[in-house]
Amino acid sequence: MALRPVQVNIKALDAPAVGRFWAQALGWQAYNPGVTTYVGPAGGLVWPDPDAVCVDVVPVPEPKTAAKNRLHLDLATTSPDHQAELVARLCALGATPVDVGQGDVPWAVLADPEGNELCVLEPREVYRDTGPIAAIVVDCADPRAMARFWGEAMDWTVLEVGDDQAVLRSAKGSGPYLEFLRTPGAGTVPDRVHLDLLPYPGDDKAAEVARLRALGATDLDLGQGDVPWACLTDPEGHEFCVLAVE
Repeated sequence: MALRPVQVNIKALDAPAVGRFWAQALGWQAYNPGVTTYVGPAGGLVWPDPDAVCVDVVPVPEPKTAAKNRLHLDLATTSPDHQAELVARLCALGATPVDVGQGDVPWAVLADPEGNELCVLEPREVYRDTGPIAAIVVDCADPRAMARFWGEAMDWTVLEVGDDQAVLRSAKGSGPYLEFLRTPGAGTVPDRVHLDLLPYPGDDKAAEVARLRALGATDLDLGQGDVPWACLTDPEGHEFCVLAVE
C-alpha cells in the first residue's frame, strides 16, 4: 500500500481567476471539471496526471489572512533572462513581490493575486528536468521527523535528510521535489495550500487512512461534513487530504 501526491490544493475566493493565474504561470491549462479549477498540462484533462503534480483551486468564502502559508511552490527557470521574464510576466498577471524575511537572495519571492506565496528560482541544475514546478516547499520544525512520516506515507524516495532540510521525489525521477525546510517559528494557522494524496487503483482509502494514523497523522475536522475524501494533519499539523480512487 502507498499513496502518491496528485495535486496541490489552493483555496481561493475567486477560484477561476486564481486558476487562470496559475495556468499562465506554469504554462499549463485551466480546466473546470466541477466547482474547482484544475490546472494541469495542456492537451486535455488527465487526472491523475502520470508525471506532474498539478494544482486544484478550490473556492472558499474566506480571504487569506496575513499569515504566511507553510507550503508554497518554487518555480523553475532555465536562464537569468527566463527568470526575469517570468517574474515580470507574473507581476503583470497580478502577482506582487513580498518580503518574508528572505533577505538578499537570488530568487524572487512573490504572492499570487490572493496572497499565496511562491518563489521564482534562479536557474539550478538540480531542477533542470522537473517541469515548471521545481519543488513543493514546506516549512517545518523538524525535517528529519517529516522525512520519516512522509517517506512512509508516500511511495516517493527520500533523497536527503538533515537537520535543516529533507528532500523527497517520485521514484520515477520525474516531476517536482518535495522539500521540508527547517523554519523556526513557522505558523500553525490553517493554510490556504495543502497536498492531496491518492491511493493506487485497488488500494483501500480507509486502510490507507488507518495506516497514516498509525504513523502519527491526526483526523482534521474543517466542517467538511460527509465527503469522499479524508482530511488529516501530519505530526507537525500540516494539513493534507487523502482522496478517493475513482
